[in-house]
Amino acid sequence: MIKQLTKNAYYMPHDDSTDRPSLGLVCGSKYSMIIDSGNSPRHANAFLSEIESMDIPPVKYLVITHHHWDHVFGIKEMDCMRITSQETEKKIEEMRLLNWDDQSLDEYLKSGRFNDSTVKCIRTEIPDRDDFEIGDLDLVYEEKLTIDLGGLKCIVDLIGGSHTDDSAIVYIPKERVIFLGDCIYGRRYDGVYGYKKEKLMPMIDKIEEYPADHYLISHMDPYNKHQINALWKELKLAERIVGDEIKTDKCLERYTSETGLSPSEDLTFYIKCFAEVNEVLDRKK
Repeated sequence: MIKQLTKNAYYMPHDDSTDRPSLGLVCGSKYSMIIDSGNSPRHANAFLSEIESMDIPPVKYLVITHHHWDHVFGIKEMDCMRITSQETEKKIEEMRLLNWDDQSLDEYLKSGRFNDSTVKCIRTEIPDRDDFEIGDLDLVYEEKLTIDLGGLKCIVDLIGGSHTDDSAIVYIPKERVIFLGDCIYGRRYDGVYGYKKEKLMPMIDKIEEYPADHYLISHMDPYNKHQINALWKELKLAERIVGDEIKTDKCLERYTSETGLSPSEDLTFYIKCFAEVNEVLDRKK
């Protein structure tokens, strides 16, 4: 079910069972715009079916936030102008060279290209993959793009960051809404999930330049300003506590020594994310 966030911004909630991200919809007086295409033709069509019952201007644009499969596998179903960054286009072109049959998925699993959860979700969402292909792109921007939907401007900004180098956000000033895609998440470094401070901190600074009240994160419920500030505070605290340390236990001891408190479950996780990535990078020196 599509939910209304503000007067002109909507979203379909995420579904963790098959790794479906939330999908966005923004409506101006002339046109509407979709944000991300879904993790399969089935997902995209479910979203489009709900849009058909809404009294909104015609959908003219689709904006892709980054290249990961769960955000781009529904592109072909979207009959509108498909927009992405040059960085994302490069990644999608590389993905077009892949095959999606069962044998190929097994090979990608063994090689570490995809994890077990991803392979299971792809097989569930797209049972018949013999003719599957990622749809074409129509408009490619370099760093930033402004789209006017009719009395409602949307700013698309390639900010990179901790999750992927091609992460983009979509900001709607009049609605004070930001669609963040997956940019707040970490990435894998030699199989270890976590954060690299050089990627994360500049990204947070860029996001904070946009005044907003609503933050749409692809695999979470919407955040308000208080919640996003609390997230930034914990991430910054974890980064400070860890510094260049590579051992999680030492970092947790440092936090307790400084504060006299035991770290929360979330803070423990973030500290672990920074420390374990430090350890991976330290081994490469």
